[in-house]
Amino acid sequence: MPVPWFLLSLALGRSPVVLSLERLAGPQDAVRCSPGLSCHLWDGDVLCLPGSIVSAPEPVLVPTHLQTELVLRCHQETDCELCVRVVIHLTVHGHWEKPEDEERFGRAADLELEEPRNASLQAQVVLSFQAYPTARCVLLEVQVPAALVQPGQSVGSVVFDCFEAALGAEVRIWSYTQPRYKKELNFTQQLPDCRGLEVRDSIQSCWALPWLNVSADGDDVHLVLEVSEEQHFGLSLYWNQVQGPTKPWWHRNLTGPQTITLNHTDLVPCLCIQVWPLKLDSVRTSICPFRKDPRAYRNLWRATRLQLLHPLGWRLDAPCSLPAEASLCWQALGGGPCQSLVPPLPRENVTVNKALDFPLLKGHPNLCVQVSSWEKVQLQECLWSDSLGPLKDDMLLVETRGPQANRSLCALELSGCTPLLSRASTRAARLGEQLLQDLQSGQCLQLWDDDLGALWACPMDKYIHQRWALVWLACLLFAAVLFLLLLLKKDHVKVASRGRAALLLYSADNADFERLVGALASALCQLPLRVAVDLWSRRELSAQGALAWFHAQRRQTLQEGGVVVLLFSPGAVALCREWLQDGASATGAHGPHDAFAASLNCVLPDFMQGRAPGRYVGAYFDSLLRRDAVPSLFLAVPVLALPSQLPDFLRALQGPGLSHPGRLADRAEQVSQALQPALGCCVGPLGTPETGREMGLEAGDET
Repeated sequence: MPVPWFLLSLALGRSPVVLSLERLAGPQDAVRCSPGLSCHLWDGDVLCLPGSIVSAPEPVLVPTHLQTELVLRCHQETDCELCVRVVIHLTVHGHWEKPEDEERFGRAADLELEEPRNASLQAQVVLSFQAYPTARCVLLEVQVPAALVQPGQSVGSVVFDCFEAALGAEVRIWSYTQPRYKKELNFTQQLPDCRGLEVRDSIQSCWALPWLNVSADGDDVHLVLEVSEEQHFGLSLYWNQVQGPTKPWWHRNLTGPQTITLNHTDLVPCLCIQVWPLKLDSVRTSICPFRKDPRAYRNLWRATRLQLLHPLGWRLDAPCSLPAEASLCWQALGGGPCQSLVPPLPRENVTVNKALDFPLLKGHPNLCVQVSSWEKVQLQECLWSDSLGPLKDDMLLVETRGPQANRSLCALELSGCTPLLSRASTRAARLGEQLLQDLQSGQCLQLWDDDLGALWACPMDKYIHQRWALVWLACLLFAAVLFLLLLLKKDHVKVASRGRAALLLYSADNADFERLVGALASALCQLPLRVAVDLWSRRELSAQGALAWFHAQRRQTLQEGGVVVLLFSPGAVALCREWLQDGASATGAHGPHDAFAASLNCVLPDFMQGRAPGRYVGAYFDSLLRRDAVPSLFLAVPVLALPSQLPDFLRALQGPGLSHPGRLADRAEQVSQALQPALGCCVGPLGTPETGREMGLEAGDET
């Protein structure tokens, strides 16, 4: 049975108080102003063209506040229409500039300014009105005598009668001057319906209005109109967009009682309903009942598309306006989060369904557009990847310019913006002098430039080739040393050759946690274990993709009798929760190198079908997560805390009977000591242990 959502009249009545309205005679618009001011209304409507903001060379009049009042415009005693009266409060904006030689010439300078300072002020004030399906703009001329002109002081108000509107409609009003000296004022108001006004005998459309019942039944929404069988009316569904005109979606002429069924996927916040009697000049009334419906906002983001336009533009297509911001960010080749370029490029509010340009000189495939809402990234696209190719291993240099020709350079890395000539242990710091030489010799591509700074993309290919040459040389030297060690310690080599294979899977929560995982993998390699982890296979990940890489590693590990290690963290628990809630599609929003997100498509079915025991081992760092935060599905295999249960963890990895108890304890102590520095650095960035436990508990409860 449908559950009533809310019961309301055709127009949205928000207040139970019955209001008595002032009556105006005649159809003509009128304007009046405060004592001392003179005002005039231009004949006919004008074009709504706000224009750009300009500076005021001297004091000017600007609107500072808007007020509205509902009145009735009556042609006869019982033939009235609802009308919105607008009151505009005006203030003197700006001041006269004081001449530098006023003190030197004394009264002479004052006499020169006396005439303009004693002059009256005149302004052209525009009122813009919008209420679906009508829009109007009127122009008011206001003059203020010199006696009332005081910079920063209010001079009075102007009253405009009036804008006609439908009962229950949402009206938007803007006010600004021509030319425009300040940001335009805006005001939005939801008008009451017949029940909230003393107008039943004055407005004919209130004599016999249909009633609307909106109810939800599972995935369907029912619009039930209760009218007599003989009554003819029009019903329209439309998208009421703040930016741009409204967009009709569905329209029918109907008779008698009707029930209209909508699927919940059709709901968006700006979906409105308009109904009117099929009579000449009948009043149209509207409601927008889905503005605060969470399902409507989820549907809106699903329907939103971010398009990148050639050569330097972008566009966000959506049926409704979005409470979101857009910004540029830099996506490094090695993965990780896209790093915001604010500053120097400022964030800006999104204008939907309109092509926008970036203030860039050149395009680059590593530059991406992010659209975020409530500090959460909803959409991201990297610029022109089809035409400029895949991501490059370029270093982004950020130049900041200050006063007196001061400038500073830093390189954008995962850890932040690193000064080039610093002693930090990062790639940019090690290559700081070479990058400066590349910049000065013109080998870097300038992406952006203005008075505040610039952005430069410097290729790193040649340094990678040099590094690989050194790596090959080191590998040859290492191979020679290893060969000698093999000859001298054959018995040790035999033990090492029998080391069990282990595939380590984790969620890359942040850079500190990745360093902790690297420390664990390096420590395990010192034992008779062969460890595979995506940190050491980034080139294979880039070439094969995360899912293909994981399939190959898992197949090889299990064929050799090895074990897959699931390293739980707050991020890993959240990913498991998303998968369990939404299925395999939940992993699509994660990065191309996130092996853990890709592996859930195979790991979770193994646990659900009972194939996990003997193949998998779970672990977590007890300073970052509690055991009860791990989803209960994974408790079918040993889940051990690190470093407190390191001996049991190493025994599970090496298999039964492969190590002496005393030697196992020594190895556990070595691994624990190797983890301490990285573990100490990891607690801060991941949040307090309590935060991690809360995230895990939520995931565990839902499992």
